[in-house]
Amino acid sequence: MLRRFAVLALCSTLAAAQSLDLAPEQARAFEISVMERIADLALIPPKLNTSPLPQYDYDQLDYGMTIGIERTPRGRLWAAWVAGEDGPKAFFVLATSDDDGATWSKPRLVIDAQSKNLPMFRSVLVGNLWTDPRGRLWLFFNQSMMQFDGRSGVWASVCENPDAAAPAWSAPRRIWHGFTLNKPTVLSTGEWLLPVSLNHEGLGPFQGAFRELDPYRGANLFASSDEGATWRRHGHVAFPNPNWDEHMTVERKDGSLWMLARTSKGLMQSTSTDHGKTWAAPTAPPGISHPVARFHLRRLASGRLLFVKHGETMETHEGRSQLTAWLSDDDGATWAGGLMLDPRKGISYPDGFQAPDGSIYISYDRNRATDGEIQFAKFTERDVLAKSLVSPGSKLQTLISRPLKKAVKQRKEE
Repeated sequence: MLRRFAVLALCSTLAAAQSLDLAPEQARAFEISVMERIADLALIPPKLNTSPLPQYDYDQLDYGMTIGIERTPRGRLWAAWVAGEDGPKAFFVLATSDDDGATWSKPRLVIDAQSKNLPMFRSVLVGNLWTDPRGRLWLFFNQSMMQFDGRSGVWASVCENPDAAAPAWSAPRRIWHGFTLNKPTVLSTGEWLLPVSLNHEGLGPFQGAFRELDPYRGANLFASSDEGATWRRHGHVAFPNPNWDEHMTVERKDGSLWMLARTSKGLMQSTSTDHGKTWAAPTAPPGISHPVARFHLRRLASGRLLFVKHGETMETHEGRSQLTAWLSDDDGATWAGGLMLDPRKGISYPDGFQAPDGSIYISYDRNRATDGEIQFAKFTERDVLAKSLVSPGSKLQTLISRPLKKAVKQRKEE
């Protein structure tokens, strides 16, 4: 009810402005200025709910889009996903496993920025989990009015004791505008590079907002030389046909950086020879075909590159299905393996890490709006090269979470 009144008040404000003798461009400028002030509501620091039950138990959830998975120094697994929807009503949910993913806790951390006092929805939609070299667990997430207000913002909270019975999280800190979906990269120089995307103009009523940010729209990188205490904008690539970027960067053996990004035409690449300050003109990566969807690219302890993509081969794909894992010994020039992690349709958004014993963990979602399942696969480099699970302990299609609200409702109606 409060949201309805707020929207009516906003409409009255716009109507009053339009009743003045304003030229169309003046009226539009006024509308945009009002929407930018509304977007300032996303600058309010969000709250981390560490006691989310029973309000956010599985029987209250009806959607699931994976965000990421990570391991703590003592072996606890953390998984994060989006509930609500892939849109304005989105919020974050986190759960843990202390038995290598055999069982998972109920939701133990939620970031829900919605408020009945606001004129519209305020979303927490994308982000990631990352264990830094010191063993601290980082939670990156964005906060925006509606799905994207033209500015949004990357926030970070750090947990110093992620293996504790009651982990303590720092107050969320806003790093910059935009959003990040993938983990930072630690360079041989010791610097950390965080991928931050700001490629779209505002959606819906926010179209045209924050034009002063247009020079920075694209795939940005933020660098930290003090283990995340401070971050600075470090480099930028404006990919053609942008589609949320979702870029990932690895350092090659010769010291250059290789970036891959999602565009509306598939994957694009760029390279840097000055640690990410400047980048070459984007091109299509030869021999790699991928749908308009997230992928996963990381350097493994062996020195190989891991690439998780859709498609039975590197050169083909059938949309968001057939999630496969590949390895490269020559920094992406050629690829070997092709372990099928999940052949089903409706599979998307891989993210993962490598454990100290060499095991690789990849999380993903299945049928977000219906089944809403968050699943993971555990495998080794041997498995990838053999195209089959040959290592003890490897497993595929393992459930992390499933929303139960629709099932509970259906049982009540029967």
